[in-house]
Amino acid sequence: MKALDFITSNKGKLKEVQAALGPLGYDVRQMDIGYPEVQADSLEEVALFGMEQLKARVDGAFILEDSGIFIGPLGGFPGVYSAYVMRTVGNPGILGLLGDRKDRGAVFRSCFGYYDPKKGPQVVKGECKGTISTEMRGSNGFGYDPIFIPEGDKRTFGEMSLEEKNKVSHRGRSLKALVELLKGR
Repeated sequence: MKALDFITSNKGKLKEVQAALGPLGYDVRQMDIGYPEVQADSLEEVALFGMEQLKARVDGAFILEDSGIFIGPLGGFPGVYSAYVMRTVGNPGILGLLGDRKDRGAVFRSCFGYYDPKKGPQVVKGECKGTISTEMRGSNGFGYDPIFIPEGDKRTFGEMSLEEKNKVSHRGRSLKALVELLKGR
């Protein structure tokens, strides 16, 4: 097994990454060490800034991930501020902001940063289009999972198993890109 540190405090993200990388021979270890997040316009900028902040504090290669939900009728809000919005108003706040709007289009985006001391930072991305439900449904997953319905399904991520979600989710797609990147190592 190859050790790979994942800089995250989110146990849900850790489970998803371990499920994807474990079969490839990676022992994904959580490192819950805080680092400043830049207020930026894109997830890529946040990931690159995070890797720059962490490279002197982590021995060897590591990954980090930033994700966000970008809701069309809210002008892309909460976007890069998704974690903050989840902590402050949560899913009930998002549902309240949308009210009874018919347009509930959204896109979930994920960006993994992989830092290799020999090759520097690299970024891979994934996204999943869908809609925001009118109510919270399901108890699986975490964060916005109970209100996000991926395109082509009627269930929220919260109603799906981890395996089902990983096949179509934004993080599942960015994880596939990360797998391809790591295969070249």
